[in-house]
Amino acid sequence: MPRPSQTRFLGIDPGLRFMGWGVIELVGTRLTHVANGVVTSSDRLSLAERLVQLEAGLVEVIEAYAPHSAAVENAFVARDAAAALKLGQARAVALLVPSRAGLPVAEYAPNHVKKAVVGAGHAGKGQIQMMVEMLLPGCHALNEHAADALAIAICHAHAGAGEARVAQALMREAAGR
Repeated sequence: MPRPSQTRFLGIDPGLRFMGWGVIELVGTRLTHVANGVVTSSDRLSLAERLVQLEAGLVEVIEAYAPHSAAVENAFVARDAAAALKLGQARAVALLVPSRAGLPVAEYAPNHVKKAVVGAGHAGKGQIQMMVEMLLPGCHALNEHAADALAIAICHAHAGAGEARVAQALMREAAGR
């Protein structure tokens, strides 16, 4: 369980077969790795049963790591309509589970996440994993899905920290009036 001075972020990389997740903490301006992994679903099951597997896995992650907020990557699928529909259903689980747990949920475009972590909006999977592991010393992402989820969490932490600083500045300004 995080201490009160810490903010814990959950990043989710949605996918029907492999749903990456990563949990980080922000203490002051320092990011630290908490955990990462992948929730999987069996392609031998029906779509409904696979979605239940994803939901149960994410519930376990949230219960185990008690994040304060979550972020999910927006879908970008150029393959076909059927793949886009399945990914959309997995994204629904990724949005629903943290929201049902009472967490605020943000969404980020893939290029925004890449730019926030790597500095380039068209970075490759290897570059993302390398930068995630550099930004979170001691972190070893389980695989590319977990690395992407950690990148989403980092992006969200940067955005959330910026919003918190703006809110604090506005409060100080209002108190000075």
